[in-house]
Amino acid sequence: MNRFYYYLILINMVANIIASVPAILLHYHKEGTVSAMIMGVIAGVILVTIYTRFFNSYPGMTLPELLQKTTPKWFYFPFVFSLAILWFVAGLITLITFTFLLIRYLSPEMPIMQISLTIILSVIFGCLMKTQRVLFTTEIILLITSPLILFIFYKAYTSPNLEWDFVREAALYINKIPNWHSFSSCFFLFLGVANLFIFNRYFTEKQTFGWKQISLITLIAGATLFTTYFIPIGFNGFENINQLVYPWISTTDSLKMDFFVIERVLFIFLLFYLGIAFISILIHWHASMEFLSFIFKFENIKFKGNSIGKFIPIPFFIAITLYLVTELNEYQLFRYTSFFYSILVFIFPLMVLVFVFIKRRMKYAKS
Repeated sequence: MNRFYYYLILINMVANIIASVPAILLHYHKEGTVSAMIMGVIAGVILVTIYTRFFNSYPGMTLPELLQKTTPKWFYFPFVFSLAILWFVAGLITLITFTFLLIRYLSPEMPIMQISLTIILSVIFGCLMKTQRVLFTTEIILLITSPLILFIFYKAYTSPNLEWDFVREAALYINKIPNWHSFSSCFFLFLGVANLFIFNRYFTEKQTFGWKQISLITLIAGATLFTTYFIPIGFNGFENINQLVYPWISTTDSLKMDFFVIERVLFIFLLFYLGIAFISILIHWHASMEFLSFIFKFENIKFKGNSIGKFIPIPFFIAITLYLVTELNEYQLFRYTSFFYSILVFIFPLMVLVFVFIKRRMKYAKS
């Protein structure tokens, strides 16, 4: 598979290590999180396989283009508009989470509106780029941030403060019935593959996707979930881990760089993870704008010969984000995010039925 395909999946997994997913998993640490993680990996890999093979059958074609060819307008327009909302909300959750993180740990004196507006404007600029340039931007930021983030994970695994007895204690709860909220948050990590709905236009040639690629994705997902869940427990203990709002913040604050300019790993981790969060929001909001563009034909909206249609969603994105970032608190964000993940568990497996319908109609059109 093309390297950009792995970027789309990896970004969604890694960006949520510090966001809401670990908080949800650790909140239900005695109520079936371990078994839910195992089920989440199995269900997620199956979904990735189905989605990848479907889009691999139609190189260079986006889902809205396929829907336009095979479905009536009464279905096509509301369906694609719903996808635009889903992608916008997914990016919005990451943006609000990192706004709360920055104001709590890095810039407590800065107004929350100013922080969120700074992130929004930088992301909006990226959203207006072409899909290919979004992928190139993703690669650049990953190349810059990944080595240090991997080094921080290495420091965590080799730290003398990591108590493996706590990890073993947590693993003993594998016999509990899987928790629904934990399962849905694990399942969300695999939904980076759904970005192929738009980004498949870049993959103009049929890709190789077999057991090697499936095994690699399974290995990465398993390692990501293990790190997300068990490492904070190893540093902070098992009994009261569910009381931490941001488990990975407390974890990285337990690490130190002995021979570096900045001793506390927390500040380095937050700054570099901000780059990962930026890419995650950029991908989601770029896809959301593309969905809207397919419906409203923004390229046809011009003023004095200049196309201005692509700027129309920007005020709505900014207004909704600024309103929610000032109205929500961390507890509400946690609760609504958990609810959002639960909805996605139903939506994206049911999307397979749409794929089956599209395949049949495309075969009928060719014959």
